[in-house]
Amino acid sequence: MTQKFPRLFLILLAVLFILNLVQGYFTELIYDEAYYWYYAQNLDWGYFDHPPMVAFLIKLSSFLFDGELGVRFMSCVLSVGTYLILWELIDNPKKKDYVIHFFLLLFSMTLMNAYGFLTLPDTPLLFFTALFLLLYKRFLNNPTIWTSIFMGVVMAALMYSKYHAVLVILFVFLSNLKLIKDRNAWLAVAVALVCYSPHFLWLYQNDFVSIKYHLYERPNQAYSFTKFTLGYFVNLVAIFGLLFYWVYLSLIKTKSTNKFTKALLYLTYGVVIFFFISSFNRRVQTQWVIIISIPTAILAFNHLIENANSRKWMYRMGIVSMIVLIYARMWLVHSPLLPIIFETHGNKQWVSELNSKAGDIPIIFENSYRSAPMYEFYSGNSTFSLNNHMYRKNQYSIDDSEERVRHKKIVYVTKYRKSGDITYTYPDGTVFYGVFMNDFESYRKLECIVEEPHEKSTYTLKVYNPYEFDIPLEELKYTVAYSNKYKQVKEMIPLKVKPESSSEIILKSKDTLFFQFELPKPKMENHGYFRIGIAENGLLPGLNGKPVKLKE
Repeated sequence: MTQKFPRLFLILLAVLFILNLVQGYFTELIYDEAYYWYYAQNLDWGYFDHPPMVAFLIKLSSFLFDGELGVRFMSCVLSVGTYLILWELIDNPKKKDYVIHFFLLLFSMTLMNAYGFLTLPDTPLLFFTALFLLLYKRFLNNPTIWTSIFMGVVMAALMYSKYHAVLVILFVFLSNLKLIKDRNAWLAVAVALVCYSPHFLWLYQNDFVSIKYHLYERPNQAYSFTKFTLGYFVNLVAIFGLLFYWVYLSLIKTKSTNKFTKALLYLTYGVVIFFFISSFNRRVQTQWVIIISIPTAILAFNHLIENANSRKWMYRMGIVSMIVLIYARMWLVHSPLLPIIFETHGNKQWVSELNSKAGDIPIIFENSYRSAPMYEFYSGNSTFSLNNHMYRKNQYSIDDSEERVRHKKIVYVTKYRKSGDITYTYPDGTVFYGVFMNDFESYRKLECIVEEPHEKSTYTLKVYNPYEFDIPLEELKYTVAYSNKYKQVKEMIPLKVKPESSSEIILKSKDTLFFQFELPKPKMENHGYFRIGIAENGLLPGLNGKPVKLKE
């Protein structure tokens, strides 16, 4: 072990592991972590926003620890694994002389630093990207059947982590097109497909909800160079922190001397170019390009070993980065260290305040898949996120959480009210109001399917009831939401629907009723889509239909 990994390496790795454990224990959850914790309460082969790997890791952590560390422990373990694999991927015989440089380099990569203890889909994505590259490197040297099988399993694990993983596999393949004639490579693909088939089946059973949302239903906005493209370049700087100049310098300086180095270059440039092109269509989030941290870490470390000037400056800036990021880590726990409120500040406080007023009564948060799991995590009480036309669908739209509050006395919390029975305050000073409701009832899973108009502007509307009970039609009111070409809702108008059979008064369980309607004329101009929603029992309309493109 010490021959492969120097004693100093193992000592620093142990220190980093302990640091991440301590950080994970004392830092309150961020909202996405709470949302993924909610995933893990009911393990499945897929979820609305992501594949299931992040939920599986949280479930494993929960077997070993309670509280925040019960969400984050496996992330701390995977972080150690990523460091070990990256060290193994570097062949330079002089690397043992630069162990401290290695740790300063990786510690300075801001998101890799954060994902050392935060549990997000990118955490396993980083680990399995490194492991995939290690197996690919061995495959290039000795393409055995077992190497192919293991590589196939890891390719599936990559895809179970995040859909962006397809870019890792794609660009590595493009770097070596001869793989298309390699039967061992096809064996790896076959193993990956077999291992990934449960998620394919889940997608099929759930009408490919994740793919459709990410590709077609996700709201966007008009192109802005500052927000989109310039913001993307800012993100490319941010992921490497103060070392960004030398990291990108090493990328430019590296020549493709062998197939593995070529794969690293193709992966890095491929992801950078792919999201650069994407930046002309939508905002690119910083974590979307996190996968380039793995190949650039290898390239940058090899560069600093061979370049004395870069090594000197990377060491100096690495120390500065370490000090800054350690201070930032302390601020995540103790907010007074900086005059900025972050997601890890004050969650226990607002949950405690709301819980003291609501007691054990379930809470329904309107349009907040973030607050609902955060409250449930810290209070232990049931919650539900009720989504309406001003929001988006999420995991609460497709699971059975609505049944936990049906016919219950609940507290309905919303940011749209200016008064209520109770109030509570977020750390940023925002005041939310809640009202008590008895015998709560919602039908957010009713499906509205619009067919093309047959005569002039008359449309056919199919309303399907997926519930195990019948629903009185008199409880339902219909609306049409008009949105611009970026799917941003701009106008809501009540919709009159005419049933094909006037004798129908009940929408029976697992049954479909047909209606006719004409689209009311909106006040807005340049509308791009409309969407049918159903309002029930005095609630705001839901997201019952899919966006329908209006013909120009």
